[in-house]
Amino acid sequence: MPDYLGANQRKTKEDEKDDKPIQALKKACLIFFDEIDSIGGARFDDGAGGDNEVQRTMLELIYQLDSFYPRGNIKVLMATNQPDTLDPALMRPGRLDRKIEFSLPDLEGPTHIFKIHARSMSVERDIRFELLARLCPNSTGTEIRSVCTEAGMFAIQARRKIATEKDFLEAVNKVIKFYAKFSATPCYMTYN
Repeated sequence: MPDYLGANQRKTKEDEKDDKPIQALKKACLIFFDEIDSIGGARFDDGAGGDNEVQRTMLELIYQLDSFYPRGNIKVLMATNQPDTLDPALMRPGRLDRKIEFSLPDLEGPTHIFKIHARSMSVERDIRFELLARLCPNSTGTEIRSVCTEAGMFAIQARRKIATEKDFLEAVNKVIKFYAKFSATPCYMTYN
């Protein structure tokens, strides 16, 4: 966020006035917002100036989305890990017409992800990747990669050139249990 209140809205309006490159292109244009929940969260009034700034920015974004629709050559993609926190005004049809959810992988997915990351490591042949996957329920690919990295670190600390299944089990205990303590589950978000 800029240092001055209202700067985001002014910048967004200036960008709208200066959209000659987009209009002159006459070809399809794709605009991608990553982590849209940072400015597209549901509105509430708590009197905090920073939150009001975010809400004004979100309202300006909604206005801009409405102005893109008649042009037809501009497509907007948004990504979030917290779709339930987005403002309904942002999510209504006409602004966002398609919602695609990429859910966490099933048991086969994490097993395969473990094998992919283990390929670039020196590991024992008889590691039970399915067992490791079962110990990492609802884990993302990034978390599984962290487990593999940590297993390699355990092997290095033990002055071994090969990571063992025990290293992976210790890594699961360290990495996944740590993430579970701070996960953004609805229960955690409610109580913390």
